[in-house]
Amino acid sequence: MFASNFPAPANAECARGVEVEHFRGFVGKAEPVSHSESELTIVYTDGACSGNPGPGGWAWAVPGGLTGSGGEAPSTNQRMEMQAVYEALTVLLVADAEAGRSGSGNVRVVSDSTYVVNCFKQRWWANWEKNGWRNAQKQPVANQDIWKPLIALVKANIHRIEFVWVKGHSGNPMNDLVDRLAVAAAKVAAASRLSLTAESTTVNGGAGEQSSLF
Repeated sequence: MFASNFPAPANAECARGVEVEHFRGFVGKAEPVSHSESELTIVYTDGACSGNPGPGGWAWAVPGGLTGSGGEAPSTNQRMEMQAVYEALTVLLVADAEAGRSGSGNVRVVSDSTYVVNCFKQRWWANWEKNGWRNAQKQPVANQDIWKPLIALVKANIHRIEFVWVKGHSGNPMNDLVDRLAVAAAKVAAASRLSLTAESTTVNGGAGEQSSLF
């Protein structure tokens, strides 16, 4: 596992002072993403959440290539869907840049989240930016801590990235794979959260017992 330096989510749980636990890891084939200027890299993404909000997991996979997964607790399903896309694009575009292929090759993101896909296909993000990050209801756009870096990444590669929606749990093997990886990541996030809570209880309890002796 790799520790995440992703900023803590600006959601209701954090507003109440709840600590958010993050983790990031990679599984599957540790192979370089290889494509020529005319080739297309297809990446499948998904998010999962045990409860909404609750422990969440994200995952992405390139058929026959790299996969990645991670999570946070607490989270929401929408956050994890977005995070999966951000993580995938970050790795794939960085891999291209490190291999001297910056600006070459296209990436097709396949997601079962209409929230994510429609943001880019219907350019919701353009109106959000124009309106000071407020939505059609004049309310602040949720999950800006993920949306902003994700949108910036897509805008910087706008002619290379396309988004395609796939129906979830419809028998698509790759969609099913990233769903399983995201669910597994959510379970790790839940276990990590429980461990953190247990450690905090032990420390606080010990401190309280010690103070009662003086």
